[in-house]
Amino acid sequence: MSAASGSRGARSPFVRTLGIGALVILGFVLVGVATLIALDTLAGSLGGPLLVISALVALVPLAIVAWGIRWIDRFEPEPPAATWFAFLFGAGVAVVIALGVDAWVWTTSALAGSPEGLSAVLGPTVQAPLVEEFGKGLAVWVLFWVGRNRLDGPIDGVVYAAWSAAGFAFSENILYFGAAIAQGGDVFVETFIVRGLMSPFAHVMFTALIGYSLGRAAEKGVRGLGLWAFTRGFIPAVLLHALWNGALFVVSSFYVYFFVVQVPLFVGAVLMVGWLRNQKAAILRENLGYYARAGVIADQEMGFLTTAAGRVIALRWAKKRGLGKQLDRFIAIAVRLALTRHREERGIHRGADDWETTLVGELVDARDRLHFG
Repeated sequence: MSAASGSRGARSPFVRTLGIGALVILGFVLVGVATLIALDTLAGSLGGPLLVISALVALVPLAIVAWGIRWIDRFEPEPPAATWFAFLFGAGVAVVIALGVDAWVWTTSALAGSPEGLSAVLGPTVQAPLVEEFGKGLAVWVLFWVGRNRLDGPIDGVVYAAWSAAGFAFSENILYFGAAIAQGGDVFVETFIVRGLMSPFAHVMFTALIGYSLGRAAEKGVRGLGLWAFTRGFIPAVLLHALWNGALFVVSSFYVYFFVVQVPLFVGAVLMVGWLRNQKAAILRENLGYYARAGVIADQEMGFLTTAAGRVIALRWAKKRGLGKQLDRFIAIAVRLALTRHREERGIHRGADDWETTLVGELVDARDRLHFG
C-alpha cells in the first residue's frame, strides 16, 4: 500500500466524524428554522398572549407523554441530543409539512373549492393520517441513517418515534387549546379533557409503528432496506390514525367511541411496549450473564442492570449518596456492552474489533468511580 493511500485511510475516520458532525449541525439548523416557522404560524393564528397561555396548558399532556417515554426507555436511555432532534422535528418540520400540504390541497389542488362537508371528512380520515404520519415518521428515518450507533433496535425506534409524535402533538395542542380558550370556558374544559387527559398518547401510538419497523431493520443490520421498513410501518400507522379519526363519524357518543376504540388501542400499545421491554431485558440478562460468569459483573449488580424493580432501588440508593451520575454511567456502559455483544453474536456488529476490551475497561472504571469516587 502506498503512503498516499495509507494517509487517506488514516484520515477516513476523521473525515467520517467531520461529515457526521456537519450533518448534525445542519439537521438542528433545519429543525430550528422549521420550529420558528411553526411558532410564527401559531402566533399569527392565536396572537401572542393566547399562544403563551395555550402553550403552558399544552405542557400538561406533554409531561404525561414524556413520563411514558421515560418508562419505555428505562433500560437504555437515548442521548438527549437525539431525543431533542426528534422532538423538534415533530414540533417544527412535521407541522410545517402538514400546514403546507393542507394549504395546497384545499387552495391549489383539484380539491380546491370542494364542499365544506367533503373537506370535513377527507381532512381527518385521509389527509391528516397520510401527511402527519409521514412528517412524524421522517424524523425516525433520518435518525435511522445518521444515528446508526444509537438506533439499534425496536425500543430505540419507538422512543424516537414517540418524541417526534410528542413534539407534533404539542404544537397541535397549542392550536386546539388556543382556539378553545377563545370560544369560552366550557369549550376549553371539554377540549382539555378530551385531548389533554383522555388521549395524550394518540399520536405516539400511531408513529410508534414506524419506529418499531425501522428499529427491527436496524437490529437486523439491513440498513439498505430502510425505505421498505419505513413503508412497512407507515401503512399501519396511517390506517390506525384513520380509524382513530374516522370512528367519530360512525359512533354518535364520544364516550362510547373512547371505550370502544381508544381504550383497546391504548391497552394494545401498552402490551406491545411491555413485550418489547421484556424482550430487551432478556437480551440484557443473557449477555450480561456471560460477563457475570466471567467475573466482570457482580451477581448483585445483575439485579439492577436487568430488572426495572432493581433499577428503582439502585437509583434511590445512589441519589441518597449523591452518586446518581456515576450509577447512570455504569448502567449505560453495561447496557452498551450487552447490546454490542448481542449484535456481535448475530454477526451484525459494525464497530471496532476491540469493542469488548474497550467497553469492559470503561465498565470497570465506572464501577470504581461508583464505589470509590
